[in-house]
Amino acid sequence: MKLLLTVVFAAAVAYYMYTPMPESIQEPWRLMVLDAGYRSAMHLGSLKAWLGFGNSVKSIRQSLEGVDDMMRWVSGSGSSKVPGVKVSDVTFAGIPVRVYEPPAGGEGHLRRGLLYFHGGGWALGSNKMESYDVMCRMLSDELNAVVVSVEYRLYPEVHFPVPYLDSLAAAKHFLSTEVLASYAVDPERVGVSGDSAGGNLAAAVAQEISIDDTMGVKFSVQALIYPAVQALDFNTPSCLQNQFMPILYRSVLVQFWMQYLGADLSLKSQFLVNNHSSNITPELRARLDWTVLLSPKYKKNYKRVIVEKGLQGAAKEVPGLLDVRAAPLLAGPEVLAKCPRAYIITCEHDVLRDDGMMYAQRLQDAGVKVTSDHYEDGFHGCLSFSTWPLEFDVSKRVVRGYFSWLKNNL
Repeated sequence: MKLLLTVVFAAAVAYYMYTPMPESIQEPWRLMVLDAGYRSAMHLGSLKAWLGFGNSVKSIRQSLEGVDDMMRWVSGSGSSKVPGVKVSDVTFAGIPVRVYEPPAGGEGHLRRGLLYFHGGGWALGSNKMESYDVMCRMLSDELNAVVVSVEYRLYPEVHFPVPYLDSLAAAKHFLSTEVLASYAVDPERVGVSGDSAGGNLAAAVAQEISIDDTMGVKFSVQALIYPAVQALDFNTPSCLQNQFMPILYRSVLVQFWMQYLGADLSLKSQFLVNNHSSNITPELRARLDWTVLLSPKYKKNYKRVIVEKGLQGAAKEVPGLLDVRAAPLLAGPEVLAKCPRAYIITCEHDVLRDDGMMYAQRLQDAGVKVTSDHYEDGFHGCLSFSTWPLEFDVSKRVVRGYFSWLKNNL
């Protein structure tokens, strides 16, 4: 009987964990385990909320923080992995930030500066998470850079435009000549970067700083890692191709966007079929026309989903849908032309692949120098899994490519 129960339990666990993977994923079972952990946290959070024990997003956040604490205990703290980097938790214009200062580069030696925004769908994550903390320590050490990792506020406590405004306030503070001088940062070598939702914030902040004539110091580069840059088309080829691909399912992407923009979550099925994007101008629609902005290799045989008469009044009820501060891909060419040169990472097995590719193309069309790195075996979130015990080969390559570009361009 015990043997039978053991077999049944093992089969149930394997069934729960198993997710079909593309052949190009090099470590499929490791990714399945990782995805099962994320799904478990999501399910547990939803169950606790259904039972009346708080908000589901807060519960998911707590579960993920618990996993992060365990990973830190297993692998050792970031300070032991990158000794010598000075870390300070301070505030910039009232926004909590973590500042990393390299051991090298004493008085009189100007250093690079980098502002970083973490991912997590504007609802999860923290600059204190082990993966971000270790990466920022490494960036500071290897680039001889002062790295500022921003702790912007999250959903459900806030929604758009608060995370953007937090990010912009921290950016303006860091770019002030007095603050740069206090950290011995070269004002000609300051960049902005972020992954996923953080890539969205980095792109939006870079746009605003680039057109703000009151700013004496502007970003010299932007490095965007699988950024989310639009919420009008959830039927791009990458969204459909990777809709069930770990660790960001298409339905979860839509949920994150709706939460961020303060949309009625009961309308999720309408957003999934693009009913929320009807009645937008041809000019705006052209700015996210993947049939023009993507190469044939990525368009494949997918058809564009355009709804003429869908969810009436969506743009009025959810103004963030058309706000470039939330959706940087919608910015006009005159704004994009002023943006700093860019580095954009995309992954083949990622619902956000086409967002990054379209943004890269629009920047290039506006005359901005863009370097694009596409990883055929990459998946969403892979930047964060380059160290033991959750390490993937593609993650190590993504980190090395990212660091290398910053060394050569910042």
